[in-house]
Amino acid sequence: MRHVRVRQILCLLPLLLVTVVAVQHRSVLVEGFGQLRAAEWPWLVAAAGATCLTWVAAAFTRQGAVVERLPARRLLATQFAAGAANHLLPTGLGAGAVNLRFLTVCGLPLARSSAALALYLLAESIARLTLLTGLLIAFPDALRLGTLLPAGALGPLLVIIGAVLSAAVLALVLVRRLRTAILSFLRTAFSEARSVHTRPARALALWGGSLAFPALQAAGLVAVGQALNLPVPPAQMALAYLAATVAVALVPTPGGIGSVEAALIVTLVAAGGPVAVATAVVLAYRIITVWIPIIPGALTLGALVRLRVI
Repeated sequence: MRHVRVRQILCLLPLLLVTVVAVQHRSVLVEGFGQLRAAEWPWLVAAAGATCLTWVAAAFTRQGAVVERLPARRLLATQFAAGAANHLLPTGLGAGAVNLRFLTVCGLPLARSSAALALYLLAESIARLTLLTGLLIAFPDALRLGTLLPAGALGPLLVIIGAVLSAAVLALVLVRRLRTAILSFLRTAFSEARSVHTRPARALALWGGSLAFPALQAAGLVAVGQALNLPVPPAQMALAYLAATVAVALVPTPGGIGSVEAALIVTLVAAGGPVAVATAVVLAYRIITVWIPIIPGALTLGALVRLRVI
């Protein structure tokens, strides 16, 4: 009886969290929906379509990270629900927790499920950085990089990164249990990665989905930019999006809410867009990609919990 009651609470929790987040960001919602009314609707439909395809790309990548065949419909529904969870918890934790639970329910041991999750994150990060590097090489003058960081910020940032890395290495050297656990996880992860890459279909799904996911996200921003007549070339808008998301990857805010908006505005302005139009584009883009899907995503998350899919 207690177990059933806990599960019922978990079903309602996503909607409660959505309500709390929406109230906290109500001014952004009002402004964002206001910008959508002035936009060209065909481009907004294209942005919505690109957003929907990101869940398909994520499902392909998740499937490519494991050898076993996963139930396709449940996998796709889980990616939609994971998107909502990702906007309610610090970056990456929501989607990671949902997918980890899904894989274990599908019968994968926790160690292999964790390894598959790590492989997904690694592939997606490599793909995003690859796309960013390719666009920077193709358009080296697209961003005024000097505007992306405040004066004198690079030095302290490098010091912080160095301190974190040093602390991690010191912990590995001094804490034997931690070192043993990490080495065990790495052995499992490398074994899982080798198994996946011996199957061409899995490797294609992993890397194809990893490249498609950020490309579709960037395409959504480009479509919104066209809808609001942002005077920045599409390739440079895509570059601005990738640069912004890479920059905020280490900022632990729920779904990047707040940090993503700020970084996107800065990068779009750095690419040559007027501040007012860039702000309007970012607000409208986040309405389409975050706020409109978040309620059905939360409902789907609750339903998957209730049906014991996760």
